[in-house]
Amino acid sequence: MRGVARDTPRSAVAAMLALAAALFVLLPAVPTAAAEYILVPMDLQQADHLKAYGLAYYALQQGLVVEWALNYRAGSFAIPAADFLDRKARLFGVTTERMDEAGHEALKATVASSNMEIIRLEKAPRVAIYTPPNKQPWDDAVTLALTYAEIPYATLWDGEVLSGSLTEYDWLHLHHEDFTGQYGKFYASFRNEEWYRREVVVSEHLSREAGFDKVSEHKKAVARSIKRYVAEGGFLFAMCSATDTYEIALAAENTDVCDVMMDGDPPDARAQSSLDFGKCLAFERFVLEMNPLVYEFSDIDVSDYQGGSAEEDAFTLFDFSAKFDPVPAMLTQDHTAIIPGFLGQTSGFRHRVLKPSALVLGEKEESDEVKYLHGNFGRGTFTYLGGHDPEDYQHAVGDPPTDLSLHRNSPGYRLILNNILFPAAKKQERKT
Repeated sequence: MRGVARDTPRSAVAAMLALAAALFVLLPAVPTAAAEYILVPMDLQQADHLKAYGLAYYALQQGLVVEWALNYRAGSFAIPAADFLDRKARLFGVTTERMDEAGHEALKATVASSNMEIIRLEKAPRVAIYTPPNKQPWDDAVTLALTYAEIPYATLWDGEVLSGSLTEYDWLHLHHEDFTGQYGKFYASFRNEEWYRREVVVSEHLSREAGFDKVSEHKKAVARSIKRYVAEGGFLFAMCSATDTYEIALAAENTDVCDVMMDGDPPDARAQSSLDFGKCLAFERFVLEMNPLVYEFSDIDVSDYQGGSAEEDAFTLFDFSAKFDPVPAMLTQDHTAIIPGFLGQTSGFRHRVLKPSALVLGEKEESDEVKYLHGNFGRGTFTYLGGHDPEDYQHAVGDPPTDLSLHRNSPGYRLILNNILFPAAKKQERKT
């Protein structure tokens, strides 16, 4: 017998075993450690709201289940306690609170008796950004948010989209791209700039490589591929001009809306009447801006560049029932219901051009402006947020990137990051 001398009599061994068994019975039971949780508050007690999303994403990467307590302290997270999570929270500068099993049960009781809900997040979403290889000389808010929160993402462009690579990702963000093939309608102001001429050359080259005679036709094909991605269960998020130009490209599948300086020939004289709004996801009955020298695509957009302020253009988030409307509740979790406004080439959407199926998440009160909307298409969803940068009211071409370490509690950037975690909750529903 291992651990007992070979010459030990069998009777002695039996006596030793009997004594050990008796002692084991007499020893007091060692209490098992109670389950503990880390609460990540998302109310005004949180030191860094944006990094908190990164902490939740990190926990998912490590195989932990994250409980998203909708409407509880502005959408807080409860995560099983782990030393590595504590270390990451300290590194991120994220405020956390220790919670024992009794505290966790109390949280669940509060949620059960209130306009709240706990959503289980079980898998880190695979994130991709549709972004050009020749980056524009201004920043993209989603790229900034993901980078700051340390949430990993892949980048892809037209070739990857058309080759079917979107199926590898759960969530796709559209960089502020012009899907109409009009190069952002920057012709009047920037046609002599080196970056503009380079964009034209690169875009035309890539379109020819892909087998298209025009950039506009290339972009329409990309738009249709993205629409199929959504129909098959993808989650689409877009901001600024990637919202309305994407919809215009879908509606203009069979008509030319580009003027001669964009694609070498004049637009279809009946372009407006040839639009097929049935192919759009969110908008209908909009009117195109056909003048190539006007910095606008259609009357979907409500941009007013005559001045103003973030306070004057503030918008209000709708208050959704977490129990009955968990999806919009997830997308609107914030520590304030009033979000400072911010402009973009597409700053907001006219309520009158929304399809009845589009759900308004946030709007500017006493106006026709919808700032934030959501909808379903096929097995997937789309979410549009107007404006360019939530912490730069009137971001101009050539401005430096926003430093998010100076805006750690940005309510506008929180809306972006709500969308990142959304697929982690929806994944279970899509499997059933």
